[in-house]
Amino acid sequence: MKKSLEIFSNKWFKFALWGTLYLLWVIWLGNYWWMFGLIVVFDLYVTQKVKWAFWKKHYKEGEKRNIWLDWLDAIIFALVAATFIKMFFIEAYVIPSGSMERSLMTGDYLFVSKVRYGPKVPQTPLSIPLIHNVIPVIGGESYLTWIQNDYRRLTGFSKVKRNDIVVFNFPNGDTVLTFAPSVDYHSYARMYGQSITIQKFGPIVVRPVDKRDNYVKRCVAVSGDTLEVRDGWVFVNGVAQEAFPGIQSTYRVVTNGVPINERILDRMGISLSEIYFENHLPGYSALPLTLENVKEIKNLNNVVEVRPNTDYYPPSPPDSPLTLFPFAEEFQWTRDQYGPLWIPKSGVTVELTLENLPLYERIIGVYEGNKLEVKRGEIFINDALAQRYTFKMNYYFMMGDNRHNSLDSRYWGFVPEDHIVGTPSFVWFSTDGYKPFPKNIRWKRLFRGAR
Repeated sequence: MKKSLEIFSNKWFKFALWGTLYLLWVIWLGNYWWMFGLIVVFDLYVTQKVKWAFWKKHYKEGEKRNIWLDWLDAIIFALVAATFIKMFFIEAYVIPSGSMERSLMTGDYLFVSKVRYGPKVPQTPLSIPLIHNVIPVIGGESYLTWIQNDYRRLTGFSKVKRNDIVVFNFPNGDTVLTFAPSVDYHSYARMYGQSITIQKFGPIVVRPVDKRDNYVKRCVAVSGDTLEVRDGWVFVNGVAQEAFPGIQSTYRVVTNGVPINERILDRMGISLSEIYFENHLPGYSALPLTLENVKEIKNLNNVVEVRPNTDYYPPSPPDSPLTLFPFAEEFQWTRDQYGPLWIPKSGVTVELTLENLPLYERIIGVYEGNKLEVKRGEIFINDALAQRYTFKMNYYFMMGDNRHNSLDSRYWGFVPEDHIVGTPSFVWFSTDGYKPFPKNIRWKRLFRGAR
């Protein structure tokens, strides 16, 4: 036992252990300039010539400890460790809206794994530790854009697969309105005009990719797939999507004049704060239900009719051709009748026409950084006449499981691969904001997988 302890405390053993781990991290990082860090590791455990932890005091025997320096040492270590873990391994996230009900619930606190798809090397490295984009309380951006790295992703365990739940940087979050940060600037600019939008809610803030707000949706189609939504149901390459238990849409439920018992609705997982009984029906014009809920509702004695709210062209307000991607009336799509739409794939070349340009113009001009213009009915890319385009990145199509209450790819288009953050691992805590403590704690959701 004593001999084992001597080995573990030996400076050469410590250097060999931490040096090996550091070397493996450098290989994973793929930037071999970091190999110079081995000099620091060697000095930390062997030569000890430099006091790297300059704030840390080494006490002499019998000397009184300074509690403030000890706390400073603990805080700095915690910040460095937490920042490293958040950057390369896992990140805490809370579900802010109901777009994934009931697969993920509003108020779910979960950990997002960055290792599965491979973590992105920070593109905006000058940032306040552990703060994503806005400084709490005082406001203002938490980062500086003086240094901007190119997109690069470390090796992960797998690629994004169809039907994965994915956390990603919001594609339309590149431009944010200072006094209305939660709204989609691009959508407002299309509907009300750019100058009016900025005048009312501006000024605007332009954010780099890795500092855009994080969204979570289900990836319903990957690059190279052809997606279509028929009567609210997703089809990929002609095959119907798996009917996940959490997928729900809204239904028109007519009763005999008597409301459905609230206990029944609560037991089915329907938030009572989001529904109301309409006496003129009588019933509910937009009751969010899963397929299992529909079967149960139909068996209630006071229910007369259950009918899906399926949207046909022209789209029902507030939807319109200006709110649904690709924002061109010629496509005549709605949230429930959408596509067919091919998802762009890296290396694939497509013919460009004025008719299909609305599908790809944001990819060409924004995500892949080209100068795109239309002059005299012809398409120019980087000042050269273009009749075709080859995609540089893979793209994905994301949809919320709460199909009629989700602003997703149907409203803002494709998600580029450089926007992918990770995938939810598990829910560690969950609260219902519409219930008082302790009834607001969803005990059954604690420490369960996020699928």
